This record gives sequence, C-alpha cells and structure tokens, in this order.
Amino acid sequence: MRRRRVGLRSEARSSDRGSATVWSVGVITVLCVVFGAVLALGQAVVVRHRAAGGADLAALAAADHWAEGTTGACARAERVAAAQRVRLVRCVIAGETSDVTAASGRGPFAAEVRARAGPPGPLPPAAGTAVAPRPPA
Repeated sequence: MRRRRVGLRSEARSSDRGSATVWSVGVITVLCVVFGAVLALGQAVVVRHRAAGGADLAALAAADHWAEGTTGACARAERVAAAQRVRLVRCVIAGETSDVTAASGRGPFAAEVRARAGPPGPLPPAAGTAVAPRPPA
C-alpha cells in the first residue's frame, strides 16, 4: 500500500486554481468602466460644440438682419438654430449687435452657450502705447 504524499507545493497549486479568471474579469470590468466614461465625456464635448456652433451662427444671422427689428432678426436666428439642431433660448437685439443663447442636448448632457455678434467697436490701445487725446468736436 502506497501513501500519497501531499506537500506544501501541491496545496499551493490547488489554491491558485482559477485566479487568472478572477483577475481577467476584474480587468475587463475596469476597462469597460473607463471606456464608458470616455464615451460619456466625448458625448458631452460633442453637445457643447454643437451648442456653440449653433449659437455663433444664430448670432451672426440675427446681427445680419438687425434692420428687420427684433422680431424679424430673432425669427431668422431661430431658423438658423433649428437648422443646426439646437434650441434658441434667448435672443436680444441692441442696435446692430445681437446676443443669443442656444441650448443643445438633454439631461446630464445639456449645454447652453451664449454668443454675441455685431460690428466691431473701437480697439483698445495696445499695452505700453500712448494715446493722443482727440480734440473736442
């Protein structure tokens, strides 16, 4: 009759059996969570850029049609915003300058962006340069 010897090495081997599967499942889970976070961040960036582009174009359209009055200019801005798949939240016309806010997305992926458009104003003097006073008119 032979006895089978059970040493420390054979016990250690049997206790590690299947540990690679557990580690693999853990690593796959972590990678899936990281991938999901990257996708969510990408979606948020896309929504923000869509809102910014729509707001910019709507502000330019409203500023281009300022002579039609606030109603006409804001109606034009509304059409441009809808063509860009954004919602026009706010539209104000002050002289030749338009100030609009556009929104895009829903729920946690919502973004509102404000844009202004109009003729350029006087440029501020560069730093360190002297400005000659203008004579009264």
